[in-house]
Amino acid sequence: SELRLIGGRRRNQVGLFVLAAVPILLAVVTKMTASDRRRGGDIIGQITGNGLFVPLAAFTFEMAMFLPLAMAMLAGDAVAGEANSGTLRYLLTVPVSRARLIAVKYASLCIGALWGVLVVAVPGALVGVALFGFGSMTTLSGSSISGPDALVRVGIVCLYLAAGLAGLAAIGLFVSTLTEQPIAVTVAVMIFTIVSWILDGIPQFDWLHPWLLVDRWMSFTDVLRDPIAWDVMREGLLVDTGYAVVFVLAAWARFAGKDITS
Repeated sequence: SELRLIGGRRRNQVGLFVLAAVPILLAVVTKMTASDRRRGGDIIGQITGNGLFVPLAAFTFEMAMFLPLAMAMLAGDAVAGEANSGTLRYLLTVPVSRARLIAVKYASLCIGALWGVLVVAVPGALVGVALFGFGSMTTLSGSSISGPDALVRVGIVCLYLAAGLAGLAAIGLFVSTLTEQPIAVTVAVMIFTIVSWILDGIPQFDWLHPWLLVDRWMSFTDVLRDPIAWDVMREGLLVDTGYAVVFVLAAWARFAGKDITS
């Protein structure tokens, strides 16, 4: 039922369309403007060599703003949206514990995170392959890997980025238990994301960088090295897990004793 609610809202459908449009637009513009010679050395420069680089290049743009915004909107609807529409009280009359309700809400947000990532990856890969072909992929290390291996690596990237967004969803879920205004949740989560990116770009705060949720999001590019550089990504997953555990528990603690008035 939660997934039907998420997929049935018109604004979420429009958001998915925007997410899917970015890699398609990137592929078309690259096809129209790129020369036959690849630049190399970065993801965007490799697009013309293999269509699977299209979704990977799109992720470098979408993880900065669009995907976090999508998660902020979903988190706003999770609890605050139910309270704002007046359905939360009726939902709690069902003989289900509040802990289970929070667990289901967070599980749906995690699925939504993977959903959003795949909406970028699948159309981007299909359009990229159609425009630039599919075959062996030149990694950022300069070596070549087979097409099936490249597909597996794109799948790993999707799972890694979905885990990062799941950590952000936990923050949004907690904020959603503090208010009855979903727009307030969206704004709060986006402010958190933007401030995190700003702090992550200031060298004077390098002591804080390892603790920032966004710090290792872009390290998904390590999957495109040969061999895959797992160290930074492993640290990123630990940070994602830490944020998820802390804020889901905080959401449960807040919601378990919350007086539901609407």
